[in-house]
Amino acid sequence: MKKYLLSIFTLITPFLTFAQEAANKGIDQIIDEKFGNATGWFVNAVFYQIPFSEDVKIYWVLFPLILGALYFTVYFKFINFSGFFTSINIVRGNYDDLEDRANHKVEISKSKFTDEDDNPDTIRIEGHEGEVSHFQALTAALSATVGLGNIAGVAIAVSIGGAGATFWMIVAGFLGMASKFVECTLGVKYRDIEDDGTVYGGPMYYLTKGLKSKGLGGLGKVLAVLFAIFVIGGSFGGGNMFQVNQAFQLVENITGGENSFLHGNGWAFGVVMAILVGIVIIGGIKKIAKVTDKIVPFMVAIYVAASLFVIFANFSMLGDAFAQIYNGAFSPEGIAGGAVGVLVQGFRRAAFSNEAGIGSASIAHSAVKTKYAASEGMVALLEPFIDTVVVCTMTALVLIITGNVAAENASLNDAQAILLTSGAFESAISWFPYVLTIAVVLFAFSSMISWSYYGFQGWSYLFGRTKKAEYSYKILFCLFVIIGSAASLGSVIGFSDAMVFAMMVPNMVGLVILAPKVRDELNKYMKAIKDRT
Repeated sequence: MKKYLLSIFTLITPFLTFAQEAANKGIDQIIDEKFGNATGWFVNAVFYQIPFSEDVKIYWVLFPLILGALYFTVYFKFINFSGFFTSINIVRGNYDDLEDRANHKVEISKSKFTDEDDNPDTIRIEGHEGEVSHFQALTAALSATVGLGNIAGVAIAVSIGGAGATFWMIVAGFLGMASKFVECTLGVKYRDIEDDGTVYGGPMYYLTKGLKSKGLGGLGKVLAVLFAIFVIGGSFGGGNMFQVNQAFQLVENITGGENSFLHGNGWAFGVVMAILVGIVIIGGIKKIAKVTDKIVPFMVAIYVAASLFVIFANFSMLGDAFAQIYNGAFSPEGIAGGAVGVLVQGFRRAAFSNEAGIGSASIAHSAVKTKYAASEGMVALLEPFIDTVVVCTMTALVLIITGNVAAENASLNDAQAILLTSGAFESAISWFPYVLTIAVVLFAFSSMISWSYYGFQGWSYLFGRTKKAEYSYKILFCLFVIIGSAASLGSVIGFSDAMVFAMMVPNMVGLVILAPKVRDELNKYMKAIKDRT
């Protein structure tokens, strides 16, 4: 009997310890500490800074990002500029006749997981009725990228790097267009399509199949496995915890800040969000995903309209704002690391916002029905332009015009920086923080659904395409929703950025090696357009 009691006591001791800590510190703080301790080593490794001088240190992961984007820009003869109007024409449907069908329909097929006419896991990618035009693919992908990165990420960048960080975000956006083109072309070229029509695509597949075709099968498998691990972590971090954490920050602030009934109870908000997300990704209720697809573009339009209202209401200050952006990019004052520090912040936040070169977008675009892989790559290159060059610049201008990029803001922590955007809009539109809070929750919800799909693709690559593997991942995903809302923003952003940038490393290696394959696809598609005319 004593033996059994000792065993039981041994098992419950950790829970008693946790309960005692909870009584002293609070659940949120304990989760934050445990999470920070568990992931700190990885964050430090990914964000190791190479010292170039006493004041200038550069993250090593920015080198493959910047150099890769520059390489693709030159290799494809500045396609981010020369192909811009062609991409718009593709989105408009001007070249749909090249696909041998007038309305660009994707055939509806039975899902192996349900009795419904479409796979609920890909409904956000495939469209409302199982149809996907290039325009629908673009808006579906944008619903996952335009959102919290533009609202909070820009505030973080300009609070640390000053107005000049905006300039480098714009540069990163233009360069990222070339990276996005390459990875999304490869995503379509090397995708797997099951007998039921379910699409499995992304870096896992073009790293495996593409590099095998180049005689580098072993390297391809290693890179594919690494990417699959990182995309799962990225879905838990940047696609989940980062989203719900920022949503909670604004909800808590709008309901009273430190006096809010939610203060110190982020886990409770997380439980509610986890249930809602779980209903969609576990229950497979397609109607909710369809409603989200309708609401999110509407909220993006509201956000852009509000930004334009603030900008044009202060039109006389616009010239000075652009001057601050330009001057701050090359001769910043009071910014750690000087111009290089500003550049680093701009590129770091741009990458997190538009995900160019990271590989996640290729997972979404691989589900598109097309004969020409390069056609979807051309469409995809518009995403960084819309997401970073347009929307992020609007957010930055609002922050600058309303005086929220002052020198004293450089020392703000991440949580305070997020609230800068809300306060900037409130100074011009008193009621807008309430609308922004709703938009943030919707953006977070939408992004979490999309990233659950990305992460599941990596999970299925590693553990198989079984029902058991599917639900194991989705239950874990919902648990991380709770962790994300309870952890501090510093821990969440560090882990989120680390996983996102870690995804980029194996992806970029594959993109550079497979660039000639993309060039062949581009030449084939451009020849088809030329022959048509």
